[in-house]
Amino acid sequence: MNSIRAAIGLLSIFVVPLILVGFPLYGLYKRVPVYESFVEGAKEGFQVAVRIIPYLVAILFAIAMFRASGAMDFLARALAPVLGLIGFPPEVLPMAIIRPLTGSGSAGIVVDMIKQYGEDSILVKMAAVMFGSTETTFYVIAVYFGAINIRKTRHAVPVGLIADGAAMIIAVWTVRLLFG
Repeated sequence: MNSIRAAIGLLSIFVVPLILVGFPLYGLYKRVPVYESFVEGAKEGFQVAVRIIPYLVAILFAIAMFRASGAMDFLARALAPVLGLIGFPPEVLPMAIIRPLTGSGSAGIVVDMIKQYGEDSILVKMAAVMFGSTETTFYVIAVYFGAINIRKTRHAVPVGLIADGAAMIIAVWTVRLLFG
C-alpha cells in the first residue's frame, strides 16, 4: 500500500509539467501553430468571461439579498420539523440551500460552521461532505448556459437539484454512519 502511495506521489509531481510541455510539443508535432492557437483561445476565453459577468452579478446579488433578509434563517426554522423526520440536522440546512447557488458562499458557510461548532463536529463533517459531493447547480447553469446563450434550460435545473438533494441526504447519512 505504501509503495502504491509513493508511486502516486511521485507521479503527481510530474503530471502538470508533463501536460504543460506535452501539449505544445504534440501540437508542434502535428504542425499546429501553437502560439497563435493559444492566443486565439485566450481571446475567446476573455470574451466568454465578459459575457458571463451579468449572470454572475445577478446570482451573487440574489444570494446576498437572501442571506441579509433573514429568509434563510426563517426557512431553516420552518423546515426543521420536516428535516428531523429524515435525520437531517437543521444546522446544515444553510449549506443545502446555498450550495446549489454558489461555491464561495457555501465555502463561507463551512467556515462559519467551523467557527461555531468546531472542526471535528459531526455537523461540520456533514457540511464538508455536502460541499465535496454536490454541485453549484444554479451557478453552473447560469454561467455555462449563459455563455452560449441558452435561455431554456429544460430539464437541467430539476435534474441538477434532484442530484444535489440526493447527494446531500446521502452525505448526512454517510457521516452519521461513519462518525455518528
